[in-house]
Amino acid sequence: MQWILQLPALVFSVIIHEYAHGYVAYKKGDDTAYLMGRLTLNPLPHLDLVGSLIVPLVTILSGIPVIGWAKPVPINPYRMYEYNKSIIYVSLAGPVANILLSFFSAILLTIMYYLSVHTINFFLPLIYIFQYLIVINLVLAFFNLFPIYPLDGGQVFMNLLPYRYREKYEKIIPYGIYIIIFLVITGLIKFWIVLPLKYFLHFYKILGLSV
Repeated sequence: MQWILQLPALVFSVIIHEYAHGYVAYKKGDDTAYLMGRLTLNPLPHLDLVGSLIVPLVTILSGIPVIGWAKPVPINPYRMYEYNKSIIYVSLAGPVANILLSFFSAILLTIMYYLSVHTINFFLPLIYIFQYLIVINLVLAFFNLFPIYPLDGGQVFMNLLPYRYREKYEKIIPYGIYIIIFLVITGLIKFWIVLPLKYFLHFYKILGLSV
């Protein structure tokens, strides 16, 4: 029955991720997300039937780490100021928002532990939710930072490359989604995620935060 707590934690996390993309794009001059009603924390405009419900439930029931996604926020990079720099900021906004949400969840979890010393059973569902938020957001952040398009890391990597190398990188863009699927199915993606995940969780513990 843990999925009852994991699913809302995942949905909230992917919505924050997409909202951050749209918010930074708006600040950089692109109001596409705003005009389409996507610059909101209301989950309904963001939910994707497959990515926000079916896939998360399948992964949870299969016993593998919960993954999922929301509808990508519509962005028109040509409406932004300083296109190359702005698209990097917009791409990084989602993963950074997830890392910050994980950090604040660790702070709230620590406070909750102190407040619920004698009533921990009463707060147990909230404690589990914050624990899921910590891990899920870090996994989402590191997964999305993988430097393969269409992930956020791919956008950042492509726009940081010198132009002569960017042309070569663009040749593998059509195969990016297949590379990602291969890495997920084979489990190789964990080597990109596990090390930074352990580092951040250890860092939280150094700060005295509960995880």
